[in-house]
Amino acid sequence: MTAPTTDRPVRLAVSPVRRRLAAGVGVVLVAATDLGVKAWAVNGLQDRVISLGVVDLRLAYNPGVAFSVGAGAPAWLVLTVTAIVTAAVGVVAWRTAAASTNGRLAALALVLGGATANLADRAADGVVTDYLRSGWFPTFNLADTAIVTGAALLVLSTLRQPAPATPSENGTIGAR
Repeated sequence: MTAPTTDRPVRLAVSPVRRRLAAGVGVVLVAATDLGVKAWAVNGLQDRVISLGVVDLRLAYNPGVAFSVGAGAPAWLVLTVTAIVTAAVGVVAWRTAAASTNGRLAALALVLGGATANLADRAADGVVTDYLRSGWFPTFNLADTAIVTGAALLVLSTLRQPAPATPSENGTIGAR
């Protein structure tokens, strides 16, 4: 007689250190890619526009944050607030990495990678380099895309989570 088998794949537990390392690698890849493309944009789009159909590659600089909010504020203030928000996202990612799903961890890496890239870009000269122009939406960059995509994935992963078990009136644990 053979032992019964299950069709479920065996999941090996990944240590919190490895999960944090994986998220960190994701952050570095997103930030490095964005900063590399920004360097290319500064050199390659100085006096030209490249039309790609839906978007144009057109060099622009944003002294504010999303949608140029705070563009009139002092550069040191925008940099400080951006650094605080980026650090807060980093703390959340670090603290939740061990228990997060892979999708949630990837989402946090996208948000933190994009925020880190924009912070590093802003720290250099007080502005963020933008290069993707649609004509109907403010000009943006790859880091902005990573932040928005990561935020959307965070929302979706939160909506897909099952309701937490809560104590019922008779003291047993059950779903809400």
